[in-house]
Amino acid sequence: MNTYSATVTVRLKSGVLDPEAETTKRALERLGFELDALRSVDQFELELPAESESAAAETVTEMAERLLANPTLHDYDVTVERR
Repeated sequence: MNTYSATVTVRLKSGVLDPEAETTKRALERLGFELDALRSVDQFELELPAESESAAAETVTEMAERLLANPTLHDYDVTVERR
């Protein structure tokens, strides 16, 4: 069995209010930075054993769907690579 590194990036869907990002955007603008938009994301880095890269991706996708992301509010991306 091989070890794989996976990253799950979770972000709010377009149209869902993101008060953390709005507060940060306003603060950056007060500091003189010009921004069109800012979004907050959560990123999870995992290491897991699996038989193959596709098996690892399947397991991590299940983790994202069951716990790491709320499919009603969030979109997520999964990347996997062998260590």
